[in-house]
Amino acid sequence: MTTSTGRGLLHLAAAVDQPDTYDADPYLTLTRLAERGGLDFVTLGDSFGRPGPDALAVLSRVAPATTRIGLVPTVTTTHTEPFHVQAAVATLDWVSRGRAGWRPEVSATEEEARLFGRRATAPAAELWGEAGEVADVATRLWDSWEDDAEIRDVATGRFIDREKLHYVDFQGATFSVRGPSIVPRPPQGHPVTVVDATQQHAHDVAARHADVALVNAAGPAQAAAVRAGLRRRAAEYGRDPDALRVLAALRIDLGGGEHAAVPGHGGGGPLPSDLGPLYRGGPVDLADLVTAWHRAGAVDGFHLTPVEPRRDLERLVNGTVPLLQHRGLFRTFYPGSTFREHLGLARPANQYAALAGEPS
Repeated sequence: MTTSTGRGLLHLAAAVDQPDTYDADPYLTLTRLAERGGLDFVTLGDSFGRPGPDALAVLSRVAPATTRIGLVPTVTTTHTEPFHVQAAVATLDWVSRGRAGWRPEVSATEEEARLFGRRATAPAAELWGEAGEVADVATRLWDSWEDDAEIRDVATGRFIDREKLHYVDFQGATFSVRGPSIVPRPPQGHPVTVVDATQQHAHDVAARHADVALVNAAGPAQAAAVRAGLRRRAAEYGRDPDALRVLAALRIDLGGGEHAAVPGHGGGGPLPSDLGPLYRGGPVDLADLVTAWHRAGAVDGFHLTPVEPRRDLERLVNGTVPLLQHRGLFRTFYPGSTFREHLGLARPANQYAALAGEPS
């Protein structure tokens, strides 16, 4: 679907992080609010370096209580077993009926390594190399069951066609996995992989493996350059660059109500902060900023992190989103039921089924 400018519709996502919140209900409230606004997905951060609930478990609780919005927990690939990681993400896709994603992250501190006592920390480049291998083996394990591998024939007692289960026999630098998975192929085929490419060492992992890449940029020209670089690198890896969605990461402080944005924000672009680009102002000027970047072809959308979660997300959904819809830049309804459909991405073919169908 395209807008009147000839460009695709915007993709919008929001973080639902809430520090020191352990009950599931506040996360559910924010996710439902984002879903009411038609946002593509929400993210929930996680880390071994700070206290807090497990993001994947929280969104597994949120999944049955929502219907359309994509759910993207951060999943740390360091100190964890890749086989278990992929099984948990596949399970979220089943629980949500095809709305799961995941955001791989690494653990780079000695304090976090001591929590496990299994291995010392390593340089960030090495850890992100491992994260890329986890993303690789995850897609192989999701494909290790063909879509029709489940028979469930009570009369004959056959529940699985073992000819349609496949060993992946993956050997990485730090782990090996034989497979197959213990979870049937997810509804989306592959849950959506979101990579935070604002981190230097994650850039290559995003180009090689991401469906969605998050980037930092001070203005539309810089964002367009970063997007072009990621897409070019994706093509070098043999991927279709049009299958990579690049979203600008932006912190938003909408406490300014309907007043004009502070100088340097608004449609002219955000200002830097210690935590990345920050917009501070009202919902109208935020809509102008988003519109300007979209019309410049800078990014495919925005990943927005509210400074005050409830207040800012409400003002985004009730103020900015309707303006973008009125301008024909953002959807007024979900066109499908899966996360991939929201992003306009096809369901991937099963790599092993394709091989099995080739003549010997």
